Amino acid sequence: MTVKKDLDKAVAAAESAKGTYAAFAQSTEDQNAKTMFEQMSQDMDRHIAQLNSRLSSTAENQLK
Repeated sequence: MTVKKDLDKAVAAAESAKGTYAAFAQSTEDQNAKTMFEQMSQDMDRHIAQLNSRLSSTAENQLK
């Protein structure tokens, strides 16, 4: 199903972005930038959770 494939791609992209932000946070000595990247990484956790929730929802709807 296209929707599942698209959601899988979105989850993968969000996980990649989260990793990138976490790496940026680790590599900077600027405390303001570190805080910003840590917050962005945490935002991606929320995005990933929402995408996974949607994936579960679409899977349940297909079983009906």
